[in-house]
Amino acid sequence: MALSRAERCLALLLRLLSRACLALLGLVAAAPPRAVPPPRRPLLLLPARQLAARLRARQVTCVEVVEAYVERIREVNPLINAVVKDRFEEALQEARQVDKLLSERPGDDYLEEKFPFLGVPITVKEAFSLHGMPNTSGLVSRRNVIATSDAMVVSRLKQAGAIPLGVTNCSELCMWYESSNRVYGRTNNPYDLQRIVGGSSGGEGGVLAAACSVIGVGSDIGGSIRMPAFFNGVFGHKPTTGVVPNDGQFPNAQGVRTSFLCTGPMCRYAEDLEPMLRVMAGPGVNKLKLDEEVSLEKIKFHCMDHDGGSIFVSPVDKEILQAQKKVVEHLESELGVEVQRVVIHKMKYSFQIWSAMMSSKDSDGQEAQLFTDLLGDHGKPVWPLWELMKWLVGMSSHTLPAIALGLTEKVMKLNPGGNAKLVSMGKSLQEEMEALLGPDGVLLYPSHPTVAPRHHSPICMPFNFAYTAIFNVLGLPVTQCPLGLSSEGLPLGIQLVAASYNDHLTLAVARYLEKAFGGWVLPGKV
Repeated sequence: MALSRAERCLALLLRLLSRACLALLGLVAAAPPRAVPPPRRPLLLLPARQLAARLRARQVTCVEVVEAYVERIREVNPLINAVVKDRFEEALQEARQVDKLLSERPGDDYLEEKFPFLGVPITVKEAFSLHGMPNTSGLVSRRNVIATSDAMVVSRLKQAGAIPLGVTNCSELCMWYESSNRVYGRTNNPYDLQRIVGGSSGGEGGVLAAACSVIGVGSDIGGSIRMPAFFNGVFGHKPTTGVVPNDGQFPNAQGVRTSFLCTGPMCRYAEDLEPMLRVMAGPGVNKLKLDEEVSLEKIKFHCMDHDGGSIFVSPVDKEILQAQKKVVEHLESELGVEVQRVVIHKMKYSFQIWSAMMSSKDSDGQEAQLFTDLLGDHGKPVWPLWELMKWLVGMSSHTLPAIALGLTEKVMKLNPGGNAKLVSMGKSLQEEMEALLGPDGVLLYPSHPTVAPRHHSPICMPFNFAYTAIFNVLGLPVTQCPLGLSSEGLPLGIQLVAASYNDHLTLAVARYLEKAFGGWVLPGKV
């Protein structure tokens, strides 16, 4: 599909602006990298499943666990600004109730079955309702909104015994890949405070990487679980579409976007992904094959190094390519498999396909909800050009990325014929991917073209999220897996993609790669 002259001019302009912007940021951001101090308490270094087992065995009290996490948050949150509202007193009260229950029923196997996360601390993206906590999604007009109930997935995790410590930061209306807004400010990367945590579930990524939480709740419509997981060196899973309920988050998807928005688990350790997914999915877990044993040697692995050279997206960093190459070499040498290199030409148009499908009508002819309407939050729609002028003089209550997205939305409406072709291309790509992966295939694909960028620089390369976003509109399950640190001490990683409902394959490969490459690495470790 050839690009129009307007698209080529826009891409060229973006490239020039991106280089100028990045050069300027490089000049002003001359301070040396600074990471958060490593955690001192061994309790903070246990996976959720192991922590729950120790609590049931009464090797440690729940109050001790919660106090350790509260102490850690108080130590590093002033540096990273990830937890935007805590509920420490309520969490400690719930911890005492857990200790009481465990003292009354020692060695009760029923507790493990009914409460798999009994006493385990958890954090929740602020976009999800958590009773008594704010639910603004970074929108100034909602700064007084307090949740009066729990989102479905939050309720299920609490029923499984998890203890929420608080809610974490996100981008404005969850539609940008730097977690910064006018309500809570900006969240910083634990590995380098001058870097972004990603978005929109960036607070979760940062809080997990900094050992302030062990498991968390995220959502993903364009990579909002996977980008933060990648930039912060933790695990994240975007389930197959329709498996985990999205109820109880703001904004929730409407129209065709209900097929693209996914709620999923984020955690420091791969072993916690599957049990979290089981709890969060509830009855929906029956659509998956999580009880099937996975033979890694029988998986058909495919590898793609980049999207084919989209003019809208940055080239993939050499260190990211090297990390992916090491994975390929390891799989071939240790498992005896042959990793098939593939070229999927339509992936070159990932950004255009995602944008067109996000703004398309659903099967009933319902239009996608306008982002400018969401910015108005059921009030008057926001006029992005007017907001841009207000922003230039410091009078807008919205962030520049949100305003820019509103403008982009208006531009997309100007080419309905081109959008229809891109939607058709997206459906064709979905069929091609499903056929390639089949019942036993896993695709290795870069998570993002660069490691965690410096603050503000995403505005210079706004479409790089296409590497994750394309899989939302394809409806495929994807697990984000860390692969150690770059030469700058920043997390590397990879996306593991399977056909619909084959989440068990990507989760199994993630557990294997964690053992092979070390998984999450302590920030600040010398």
